Amino acid sequence: MRQMQTSESEDFQNRWRPWRSLLDDETPVVREALVDQLKLFPEEGRLFLQQMSEEDDPIPARHALELIKSLGWVDGTRDFMAFIQSQRYELETGWFLLDRTVYPAFELSSATFFLDKLSSRCRELLTPPMSPREMCSVLNRVLFHEYGFRGAGKDFENPENSFLHRVIERRRGLPITMSVLYLLIARRLSFDLEPIDLPGRFMLGCFSEEKPFYVDPWSGGKIHEVEDMEVYLEDYSIEDSTSALLPVTVADTLVRGCRNLVRHYLLAEDEPKSRLFNSFVLEFERVRRIAASA
Repeated sequence: MRQMQTSESEDFQNRWRPWRSLLDDETPVVREALVDQLKLFPEEGRLFLQQMSEEDDPIPARHALELIKSLGWVDGTRDFMAFIQSQRYELETGWFLLDRTVYPAFELSSATFFLDKLSSRCRELLTPPMSPREMCSVLNRVLFHEYGFRGAGKDFENPENSFLHRVIERRRGLPITMSVLYLLIARRLSFDLEPIDLPGRFMLGCFSEEKPFYVDPWSGGKIHEVEDMEVYLEDYSIEDSTSALLPVTVADTLVRGCRNLVRHYLLAEDEPKSRLFNSFVLEFERVRRIAASA
């Protein structure tokens, strides 16, 4: 898409500004008018939706992605690359964009509705005030007992375990995708958990109490104390366990997911897809170097 001149950019902003606030309005007449506007100015409309899909607020971002798909404007690889380059990282948006690189037509609304449904069920079981550990017990009950989610076992290397919408459909996932699922539900409940990138495993940490604890969604939400984690890290000869047990960024989390897919597709002898996900890893690293030198 060509770059806009200053005057064109101003016209673009003026033309699309009124539509920003209507993006999440699902009233049929409003949605029809928005779609007509997008079709009338397809090049600008695509740019508008792309910009909105990168918003910090996940609600308009989600609606923008749904419109892109419904209009047939989805280019999963390009969109995920644009997300990486934007440096405006939000986990739910980012992971579903990762899914779209291989499954461009998957129903995003169905996946997000299911996450909302899980969080609503958890909310029904909450009896405030509850401690963080009690909150974990509720999430564990809903995810692992009522809905039957499990960590992937025999088919651990199956690439489908890395795509969040497929994890939702199959009820099986890797440590990282099970952790992302758990985390997205927790955030809908305003429950603060953080991603923890470990050798051989991915978990979540809770730092809202005086002494942190760690949750392993791949093992059914098992809770580990700091001492347990230090013993675990000894097996990997990690000397500085304190820094290893600190949260990682959204970018770090997505890079770990991409690295997993590089390996899984190599094992599946699908070299083109392995190279694709390696290109995402390299792009994250390139963007990080540029940001560090700025």
